[in-house]
Amino acid sequence: MATGSTTRSRPVVALLGSPEAPPPVHLAELEDIADIRHTTADELGTVLPGADALVVWDFFSRALHDNWRAADSLRWVHVCAAGVDSLLFDELVASDVVVTNAHGVFDRPIAEFVLASILARDKRLHESMALQSQRVWKWRETRLTTGTSALVIGTGGIGREIARLLSAVGIQVTGAGRRARDHDPDFGVVRETAGLSEFVGDFDTVIAIAPLTAETEYMIGADVLAAMRADAHFINVGRGALVDEPALIEALQAGRIGAASLDVVATEPLPADSPLWAMDNVAISAHLSGDVVGWRDVLSAQLLDNLRRYADAGPGDLERHLVNVVDKARGYVVRRDPRPA
Repeated sequence: MATGSTTRSRPVVALLGSPEAPPPVHLAELEDIADIRHTTADELGTVLPGADALVVWDFFSRALHDNWRAADSLRWVHVCAAGVDSLLFDELVASDVVVTNAHGVFDRPIAEFVLASILARDKRLHESMALQSQRVWKWRETRLTTGTSALVIGTGGIGREIARLLSAVGIQVTGAGRRARDHDPDFGVVRETAGLSEFVGDFDTVIAIAPLTAETEYMIGADVLAAMRADAHFINVGRGALVDEPALIEALQAGRIGAASLDVVATEPLPADSPLWAMDNVAISAHLSGDVVGWRDVLSAQLLDNLRRYADAGPGDLERHLVNVVDKARGYVVRRDPRPA
């Protein structure tokens, strides 16, 4: 689409929300800087013409794709989520529209959730709750978490925070990413994801947190699952489509892997007839691993900072001013130092 060549003194910002996604906390401060046009997916096409920027507060909406022809002045899209897979489409990727995301907001919460998932399994907390509901007192031994091993698939900000936290409790962490390397400051060793099936069997816990792209979709397929240890614990806090879900269900049912903790699944909400609900070796959570108390406040503050940067940016200078600029071809943020606001 055509994009504007200048920045208005008061930018026009379309704010895409929904009944489930209430407005940002710092709305009054946003309105001091820009003219805010509130909209939902159904109405986006009527508010996009003339808008300089779009804030996707309804994190998983695909409405921009459906209304792309109306984006005649769009220069910047900010997504209030870490993953941008639901937003990116060919026309947006090919355009000069700058995309930013909520990089950094969810790193520590998701890392804590992963650690909690590991401890819950090692300490048999799920079993204890089931026994408690039956009023059964049953002595059992638990597993020492220190000294176990974990493979973190995805070496971005969240993956690195996971690595740091797991390492702090004595878990031996290895990374898996696009490129293999040694002496990584957070992972030590990073293996190449293209060879996952060759080394995934070396680890007690396998954690998926890679961004969802054309290259990572279904990267954890039947071959990778078959190569895992029979007692392996698979944790997915990335996207459901990173894993071949039918193959995962089959592996869990057959006992070829020990357990799974799934914060994300292929279809959300998880359908009531999914076999995953009834499996004793599966823990399901409703895509909430990053949503700690106050997370909307942090998202709002991050958006406000970037909107101020946008208002200060000159023509052709946008990417150097904004933080968390997404490499649209790769589908995630590539680290760099932004220009001070």
